[in-house]
Amino acid sequence: MGLFRRGPKRDPRDTPRDPAFEFLSEGEGRMLRGLTREAFAERGLEVTVFADHMTDSAQRNYNLYNLAAGCHNDERGSRAWPALIRDHVDKLVRAMDAPSALDTLSHDELRARLFPRVTSDTNLPDDPAFVYAPAPAPGLREVLALDLPESVQTLPGDALAALGDLAELRLRAMNNLRALPVEEHEVVTHEDGGTFHLLAGDSFFTASRVLVLDDLVRRITGKDLGPDGALVAFPFRHVLAFHPITGMDVVPALNALAGFAAARHEEAPGPVSPYVYWWHRRRLTQLSERVDDGIGITVGAEFQELLERLLADDTDGD
Repeated sequence: MGLFRRGPKRDPRDTPRDPAFEFLSEGEGRMLRGLTREAFAERGLEVTVFADHMTDSAQRNYNLYNLAAGCHNDERGSRAWPALIRDHVDKLVRAMDAPSALDTLSHDELRARLFPRVTSDTNLPDDPAFVYAPAPAPGLREVLALDLPESVQTLPGDALAALGDLAELRLRAMNNLRALPVEEHEVVTHEDGGTFHLLAGDSFFTASRVLVLDDLVRRITGKDLGPDGALVAFPFRHVLAFHPITGMDVVPALNALAGFAAARHEEAPGPVSPYVYWWHRRRLTQLSERVDDGIGITVGAEFQELLERLLADDTDGD
């Protein structure tokens, strides 16, 4: 993923910004839409261009956010955009023309591709077909999705009902999630001393591994999470950051993760959440929030009690 490598060449921030995607300049936005329209035309599809999406003659919508973020973050700069956009449109067109995996794969094959996915609730339609999806924290939903060769298909309740019992399907999806390989892992040290583990990968379900964090931490560090849990952040689908809570180093880690989550959420494909959470007993409690002048930290009584206990333990140790 190259999260901490030298960034791509971009237009200066003082250049007039694109009205839909603030991380692009006006010129970059025009280039993105022009290249995308051309790519569709080359494949026999005429599209109507809007600020943040395109529609074809069948009124199918193609959201541009993830493509815009992917182009923006490509370390090769705008010279790589034509090929990246053509590849993206190729995948969209193939997925659109291909028969549904639900019709072509056996139930066993579908279950083998089934994963839980944590997503922002704004990414789901206001549709009773998704009432089955629990909310692991306010603003988040946990859906079940198929990991297909060139796309991820989020499944509505009626499709899941045809596959079997929902509880059994979720258990199978969780086991599939646990079996994913660890693609990239590093320990990040922030300038203020805060440290956290960073897991990154091409999988669309990397951020969703927060659902099996205890297993993941044991696998990466060789140690079980302690009774106080961990801080976690999952700003977009390809990363998960965590800091096991063992002492007062949780304070600089919280500040470091809050900044990381907010910054990486803004300009990334597949954004999930800009916040830091406390993972405790497999529950998520939000600790950071957006305020007018940046990022704020808000802790409830339970986390405050934890901090006071850790401080007392640290003082006694001195």
